[in-house]
Amino acid sequence: MFKAAKDVLASRGAQTWANNLIARYGRVEDLKIDSRLKTMEATCFLEGEATPITIKVENYVVETESAKTYIRATNFTCTRPWLQKVLTDFGPQKKIELPPWAAPLL
Repeated sequence: MFKAAKDVLASRGAQTWANNLIARYGRVEDLKIDSRLKTMEATCFLEGEATPITIKVENYVVETESAKTYIRATNFTCTRPWLQKVLTDFGPQKKIELPPWAAPLL
């Protein structure tokens, strides 16, 4: 029960943070994190798309390097084939630095 409440809190904070990251491309309408399974699901409205896109991160890892913490997603599924291919080809190599409040929640 505690973990579920923590995930809800983390999801809300992560949604705000993610919206700042992708503001140029669109917005995240909903984001859910399951820290036990190491998964995420986001519903996004991206510029140029008529309907929302759902992106599922089927696995993520949190890594620490030189006192900085990063998240790296290793497996994706997406409701748009073109974005599925981009995420599969380039996503696993991309690390995103996490804000200090986020790492303990993931």
